[in-house]
Amino acid sequence: MISLSVIVPLFNERESLPELVGQLYAALGENEMRTLFPAPFGFEIILVDDGSTDDSCALIGSMIAERPELRLISFQRNFGKTAALSAGFMAATGDYVCTIDADLQDDPFAIKEMIKKVQEGYDLVSGWKQQRKDPLSKTIPSKLFNTVTRLFTGITIHDFNCGLKVYRKEVTRRLELHGDMHRYIPVLAKWMGFRIAELPVSHRARKFGTTKYGSSRFFSGLFDFLSVLFITRYLRRPMHFFGMAGLISFFSGFIISLYITLDKILLNKPVSNRPILFLGILLLILGVQLFSTGLLGEMLSTSSSRGSSFAVRETLNLTAGQAKKFGAAD
Repeated sequence: MISLSVIVPLFNERESLPELVGQLYAALGENEMRTLFPAPFGFEIILVDDGSTDDSCALIGSMIAERPELRLISFQRNFGKTAALSAGFMAATGDYVCTIDADLQDDPFAIKEMIKKVQEGYDLVSGWKQQRKDPLSKTIPSKLFNTVTRLFTGITIHDFNCGLKVYRKEVTRRLELHGDMHRYIPVLAKWMGFRIAELPVSHRARKFGTTKYGSSRFFSGLFDFLSVLFITRYLRRPMHFFGMAGLISFFSGFIISLYITLDKILLNKPVSNRPILFLGILLLILGVQLFSTGLLGEMLSTSSSRGSSFAVRETLNLTAGQAKKFGAAD
């Protein structure tokens, strides 16, 4: 019986892995942790290798022989953290699911406190790195990102993108992640009706290597933020968004065209070479296009199906049921 599944997305973190796995085993082996679950308590650690180019996979393979709770899912190439979390969620069998980054900056001993918080009646508890040990190039954009997200979503947690989170299993089963939407998991969970909370956690300076996120994350984060806003409001009713915008545009163009027509009939003013005429025509055309887009969106929202956003190269130590989810026996 698996009580807790811990998912660790990683990319070129060979130096951190031995220490991370040791800390996880120490944290999950505490007596206090075991008392939080009905006996017998069991756990699994699912390491999702996001196309590492170092020998992270080989190292994990060597550790599995002595640590049977370890599982490995290895991607063909680097697909990103969202895809890695999606694969981990697919494989997880525990009643509770925890995610933690592989860079040793998160504290595994905080997991038990987060589980206690979930057991108070929450479905998702996200960590809050109050004292963040990162350079200003990461902390300032992060504060801006969190402020904007709080403003537009109305969710009052402080740290949406903390890698350390604990979920009830039903949350991870229902989450559909694409692009870089791992940043907005609390938003998506809240939209689905799950109860979310936040718990302060300690944060440590990076011990090995460098961050894997460059300046491109700002643009991808912006686009995914707009996507999340649309998804949480209009995913199942795109006509409400495009249709309303189309009606506003169409009627604005109609009023302008009517004004020009009345000017011509009543005051005999010329119609040609008037910039407002072209604005009216543009708004009429735009209104029809937006309305048509809303109709197409309605049809697609009821018939679309999404496949996996990653390709698995190999798996190690998965159960038969877990391996089957990825299209092959382990």
